[in-house]
Amino acid sequence: MIRRIEDADIAGKRVLVRVDFNVPMQGGSVSDDTRLRAALPTIAFLREAGAKVILMGHFGRPKGQRDPKMNLAPIATPLADLLGHPVKFVSDCVGDDPKGAISFMKAGDVLLLENTRFHEGEERNDPAFAAQLAELADIYVNDAFSAAHRAHASTEGVAKLLPAYAGLALQREIDHVSAALDNPNRPVLAVVGGAKVSTKIALLKNLVKKVDRLFVGGAMANTFLAARGHDVGASLYEADLIDTAKAIDEAAGQAQCMLMLPSDVVVAKEFKPHAERRVASVEDVAATEMILDCGPETVDQLADAIAASRTLVWNGPLGAFETPPFDTATVEAARYAATRCKDHGLTAVAGGGDTVAALNQAGVSDDFTFVSTAGGAFLEWLEGKALPGVEALRD
Repeated sequence: MIRRIEDADIAGKRVLVRVDFNVPMQGGSVSDDTRLRAALPTIAFLREAGAKVILMGHFGRPKGQRDPKMNLAPIATPLADLLGHPVKFVSDCVGDDPKGAISFMKAGDVLLLENTRFHEGEERNDPAFAAQLAELADIYVNDAFSAAHRAHASTEGVAKLLPAYAGLALQREIDHVSAALDNPNRPVLAVVGGAKVSTKIALLKNLVKKVDRLFVGGAMANTFLAARGHDVGASLYEADLIDTAKAIDEAAGQAQCMLMLPSDVVVAKEFKPHAERRVASVEDVAATEMILDCGPETVDQLADAIAASRTLVWNGPLGAFETPPFDTATVEAARYAATRCKDHGLTAVAGGGDTVAALNQAGVSDDFTFVSTAGGAFLEWLEGKALPGVEALRD
């Protein structure tokens, strides 16, 4: 079990909170405040409990050097607006400046520290740097699930030096993903898409042991189709992973997991918006054609699988969704899943960068049970890997 912030004695304490404020910026301003909003419940909880709230996080990849383009100062004002409470910013995350600012804090105050990655010790998980962070506080809280797969000083090192707890946003991520895979309502369907099998081998190997049905879509499905003997024409696929795809297919059978692939596809000779295209059986792809989306028969089959399931785990688009109309299968399947969530009690958990973008494009992100913005950490959790930032919070 992980230690939860609700169980800590935090009144009057200095609480160092690892947040994820690595947000999209445009013209020096925050263009998407989703991650700021995700941190609000934990900050509010700590303030109401009488803690002095000290926020730390990273922005970009400055590689241990100060870069004015990657400082966290622009975050303070929009965060304060969302909180309805002042947020003071200090231009370092260790040393005399933050120590001085913290010495003047009162219960309920909020302080934002500068980018932790301005120091080389952060990504190296340097014990000395972690000790400098620990000097600032009495209690540590990790509320950044998206950074929990990194063993950095701010995610793992400092957690070994202070009483360490999970924040509310991190708890929510873990609870939903665990409920979908570790103790789910069955049957469970996993939908995995994307471009390459090579990036998701570990994920597929883990899922076939966990779920009842696994649907593989996107360009990665082409490798599986080729492994089953289909000619995929000029489509993107990984010839060197044919044997890997066969092994995963066999493992699914041994685990009594039905591995589903497209039965019909949308093909074109050019990859461009609104290219001339046709729907073809997977047995009828010409040498000059590329598979760019799932066909209508496949979408119907996937909808039937969704309807027959009580839990859905989704990672990756079903086609080249950035290029219309090859977003059709992804959008239609996502909207159907959203309907099952609203009207029939389906538990649907989704995550990964392209997944979030695809669900937003379909207009259904708010209708899924939970959509993770954690990216790599979400993927590694689905792969069955231990996340250093989470492991550091366990009893």
